[in-house]
Amino acid sequence: MIKQAKKIKRQARHRRVRAKIKGTANRPRISVFKSNKHIYAQLIDDEKDITIAAVSEGKNLKSAYEVGKALAKKAAEKGLKEAVFDRGGYKFHGAVAELAKGAKEGGLKF
Repeated sequence: MIKQAKKIKRQARHRRVRAKIKGTANRPRISVFKSNKHIYAQLIDDEKDITIAAVSEGKNLKSAYEVGKALAKKAAEKGLKEAVFDRGGYKFHGAVAELAKGAKEGGLKF
């Protein structure tokens, strides 16, 4: 029951944040999702409702950092330099912070 309540609270936080954050073709949204085994990140253009690029890997801090770097590399290949960070209702620490750090060091600006 406690895990269900945590999930519902995270989803509510995510809806609240998503009401304010929009991705565009020039400045897509970086969406983060964590499962028990993996961390996923996508570049999304909300105006056209398309995923521009997606990366996933195992869920530890080093993997999260590498996901951020790989996402930044894919963005650079498509000519994108800026993005909006959507943490998906998760706290900005641990794997989510490492993913953001990897994306910034890969060349993306938030």
